[in-house]
Amino acid sequence: MLAIAFAVGCANAAWVPGSDEIAAMRVTVRRCPNGGTPVCARIANDGAIHLLYDLRGLPWYSVSRDNGKTFEKPICTVDPDSRKPGLEFSGADMSVNNNGHVFVAMSTNAWKLKLPQNEWSLHYATLAPGDAAFSPVRNLNDKSSQGFSLAADDRGSVAAVWLSDKLFANFSRDGGKTFSSNAEISEECDPCPCCTTSSVFGANGDLAVLYREEGGNNRDMYVLIDHRDGRISRKRISSTLWNIDACPMSCFNISRAGDGYIAAWPTKGQVFFVKLDKDGNQLPPGEIATGGQAAMHEGILALAALDGETLISWAHASRLNWQLFNATGRPAGSEGSTIEDGKWAAGVVLADSRVVLFQ
Repeated sequence: MLAIAFAVGCANAAWVPGSDEIAAMRVTVRRCPNGGTPVCARIANDGAIHLLYDLRGLPWYSVSRDNGKTFEKPICTVDPDSRKPGLEFSGADMSVNNNGHVFVAMSTNAWKLKLPQNEWSLHYATLAPGDAAFSPVRNLNDKSSQGFSLAADDRGSVAAVWLSDKLFANFSRDGGKTFSSNAEISEECDPCPCCTTSSVFGANGDLAVLYREEGGNNRDMYVLIDHRDGRISRKRISSTLWNIDACPMSCFNISRAGDGYIAAWPTKGQVFFVKLDKDGNQLPPGEIATGGQAAMHEGILALAALDGETLISWAHASRLNWQLFNATGRPAGSEGSTIEDGKWAAGVVLADSRVVLFQ
């Protein structure tokens, strides 16, 4: 953990803050521009923070170059021609590669307007470096679906992952210009259809997808690795089992942690997390229970710092909450909390391992 000392009183006196003070100094909470509701945040190698947020029926994007203190002029992710009377868009996920290319997945209320079911789909737009506007919105999968997530790497790969009874994906190898047709990632998967997905490319170029199974009403968490060599591996990562005859409609998150990953999810309303190696195997000490709670459609965020510490954040009961954990999985300081209007947890880890969360 960061070691911080402050001089007080006289030259021979110094105050060394305890773990609670250090944890409080390490996490900063910023408000979204214009009172928006955060969806997700990403940070690139140049330190720029890319933020996706919802505001009045549309998703908006903005970038900060001073650790979230100020943001540049927001850009709507939906082009004017795609805005139809009564049609609302919501941000689902965003990925940003280190070239600054932005990829956004969106959902709509097409189901509520009783539009054709092929419009109840994953909508997609991109912002190329230097462009002032997003590309026209595309209906990427043309199929009634949900649970959207996006992953992009610096090799030109983009993956759009989604649920429609089964676990599907569309892949691009040309920087998101064209995508493969709809295809199941693996026939072994039996996903919980009203939950979500979370996906990320690993340091080695493999795609990791976090999802919840439903087979036999065993609502356990699995990570699927789509290896660059064509292999597919799939492992259960939740040790606390959950058998329930209903879909929990839960959110969860997987992100990179060095050469591996960190994943967080709710089981029976309690938030858990685990660190994984590059092949999705649990790393010691295995599954870790937090003091957090999350109900239906409440966001969870897992962030790994370079010093081995972990931040888990969760939205619950109109509050944004967070807890730091040290490299051995023990709480570092007390839990933090602040009022939040939305149901998402969004944030980034800065280069010095400080954390910026958005509300």
